[in-house]
Amino acid sequence: MKLKYATAFAALLSLTTPAHADELRDAVAAQMPSLMEIYRDLHSNPELSFQEFRTAKKLADEARKLGFDVTEKVGRTGVVAVMKNGEGPTVMLRADMDALPVVEQTGLPYASKVKATTPEGIETGVMHACGHDTHMTGWVGAARYLSANKDKWSGTLVMILQPAEEIGSGARAMLEDGLYTRFPKPEYVFAFHDAAGVPAGIVGFSSGFALANVDSVDIIVKGVGGHGAYPHTTKDPVVLASRIVTSLQTLVSREISPQEPAVVTVGSFHAGSKHNIISDEAKLLLTVRSYSDETRDALISGIRRIAKGEAIAAGLPEDKMPTVIHREDEYTPATFNNPELVEPVVKIFTERFGDERVISAPPVMGGEDFSRYRRADPENIKSFIFWVGGVPHDEYKAAKESGNALPSLHSPFWAPDAEKVVATGTEAILAATLDIMKK
Repeated sequence: MKLKYATAFAALLSLTTPAHADELRDAVAAQMPSLMEIYRDLHSNPELSFQEFRTAKKLADEARKLGFDVTEKVGRTGVVAVMKNGEGPTVMLRADMDALPVVEQTGLPYASKVKATTPEGIETGVMHACGHDTHMTGWVGAARYLSANKDKWSGTLVMILQPAEEIGSGARAMLEDGLYTRFPKPEYVFAFHDAAGVPAGIVGFSSGFALANVDSVDIIVKGVGGHGAYPHTTKDPVVLASRIVTSLQTLVSREISPQEPAVVTVGSFHAGSKHNIISDEAKLLLTVRSYSDETRDALISGIRRIAKGEAIAAGLPEDKMPTVIHREDEYTPATFNNPELVEPVVKIFTERFGDERVISAPPVMGGEDFSRYRRADPENIKSFIFWVGGVPHDEYKAAKESGNALPSLHSPFWAPDAEKVVATGTEAILAATLDIMKK
């Protein structure tokens, strides 16, 4: 994401004390040595989506010690920890657990050396290259504080550890396994995510749409194969698929309003096996991004129409029409931060951290299945996910001066300033929760 960092970064470089000292910040600071032990352990022992067995048990045991009513194996490997503390709102705090099939190259002394096998049968290195280890560590910090300070809040606290965010399936799995029927249904849902383009300690937020609908679409383009020397005897699926790729670009450029964000990307084009053979099939793999449901529907229906229309124009018979497969099971809805929740929480963040460290961020076209928690009952649930910058200050300064790119999320080189991410994320999510649940 691109934020207005110049002023904020200058302020952070000279920042020797917090915006103001207080009991909450001091309590989080006192936890940091033990929290960083947890962080390093989680970082060294990452687990792939729906394989988070060790992670779930470790953190479930921690929550039990704090007095939470803990249920494991919700949505396969998810954890739900509930603490009731009198009358008041129900607030849910979420952290995601899974890591990525990435071979770590950070050089950290506690770098992951874990190997695992993907569902596709591929052996791979595993790394917390998206920072979920910082999210979980902040989750523990919040759980500890809220457990020890029940005199400061009233209501029902639901803290969940979600599996499989990286494949967009974990939130749905937990909801389908009764997250909102077996356990108290929240009125408010919070989460934070580390950010790889933001100096450590800065809090970024978006009001309204924050992340996009994410759809995967396959197009199987059929043709009539034959010898490459005699194309007139064939119906070349490569040419047809190429026309489809080109025409798909007009969905965004000519059919969707310029003020409505939309993306149609053909990420894979595969056909044929030899120089002089015209194949009888080509396969396109698309990612489709949008915010509103109306735009999403227009893009998906437009893809179907264009694929069929180009096939008709190429003279293919009805039984050779392209097959468009919309992978609904991989769909992740757009994440919407309720403005009526964002506004007061951001005010609290600003009072706590100062104007320099709390910055409005533009929405992005990436996806997050955190969106499903609000979408399950949008009339009664408000949600807010915010960003916590993780780039070490010296690295950010060097990159700005040199013009070199910083490692992104999912990079084997992504090594956030975990202490600042955890401290800031924990303090921020606690400040939001305590305000909502104040007595």
